[in-house]
Amino acid sequence: MSKSPEAPIESLVPFATTLHVRDCCLCLHVQRAARTLARLFDEALRPVDLTNQQFSLLMSLNRPEPPPLGPVANLLGMDRTTLTAALKPLERRGLVVVTAGEKDRRSRLLAITPEGIALLARALPIWQRTHDAVDARLGDFEPARLRQALQAVS
Repeated sequence: MSKSPEAPIESLVPFATTLHVRDCCLCLHVQRAARTLARLFDEALRPVDLTNQQFSLLMSLNRPEPPPLGPVANLLGMDRTTLTAALKPLERRGLVVVTAGEKDRRSRLLAITPEGIALLARALPIWQRTHDAVDARLGDFEPARLRQALQAVS
């Protein structure tokens, strides 16, 4: 059995296809935008020693009753292992506490501490200014519609 000659690598995936994916791939554009926004918010929140992920995590715990780990992971689009790792530095800083559930000791409840609330209160105006600036940059693209579209795919 003879081996067929291999096609030149350029013809397997033409460069025009690369350009098409670059220009049209929603996943690529959302990832790039997410990284850009993450850097922007990380830089803005640096004076209060928080990352954008930590700010979002603390904000997700700002509720009347401590939530279980699972729903918080779901809200933040994380798996439970990633959330557990993200909680560790906040626990060490005394900003959150993780306790066993009362009904099911295997479940974990997440609570923001008074120190965490105080830091969140300091961070919130920074987040608001940064968020307003991002919305302004979007201009005619209607930020509310963009949020709706992103929620439709998440």
